[in-house]
Amino acid sequence: MTAPPAPGRRARKKAATRQKIADTALRLFLARGYEAVGIRDVAAEADVAVTTVFAHFAAKEALVFDQDADFTRRLDEAVAGRAPHEPLVPALHREMKALVLHCTRNGAEPVRRMIDETPALRRYEESMRLRHTEALAAAITGAVDPPRTATACRALARFTIDAHALAREADDPEGAVDEIFRMIEAAWAAGDGQRAD
Repeated sequence: MTAPPAPGRRARKKAATRQKIADTALRLFLARGYEAVGIRDVAAEADVAVTTVFAHFAAKEALVFDQDADFTRRLDEAVAGRAPHEPLVPALHREMKALVLHCTRNGAEPVRRMIDETPALRRYEESMRLRHTEALAAAITGAVDPPRTATACRALARFTIDAHALAREADDPEGAVDEIFRMIEAAWAAGDGQRAD
């Protein structure tokens, strides 16, 4: 598998602007409170137009979850980009562990607390989790051979996405991912006889 070409100057500039907006928004949200900060405040502080903020983020909530698309991309790559003959569940396990460790790094606790204390952010996170589940289920369905039932693929996707939330809240996030995936692996293996027709 060859590496994708490096992004051009325009794409790099666009990505830098997006990151600057997200970083600015998060800094303001944590300093003043999510509800107290508007899109105009973010735009002014980031020195961009309000339309530029909306060109990068469809909603205010999305400013907090700026890695949403990257989360989906990484799980898709874990499924589709795994080595030939590498089992599916260990590939998902490895990627989920990396994602959980990223989300529980030092400095992540204030953001997690803000999300937990803000109903709009909790609702957005739940809708995001459903989107991730559907996207991962589609990736799994297209990648397993021999095919599994739609229910099996959706269940694996759901348990994988739920593992992220459960492990993130555990005292030992890394150990929690391992524990959850031992159960997922056993359930997936037990379903070997349940193939799609």
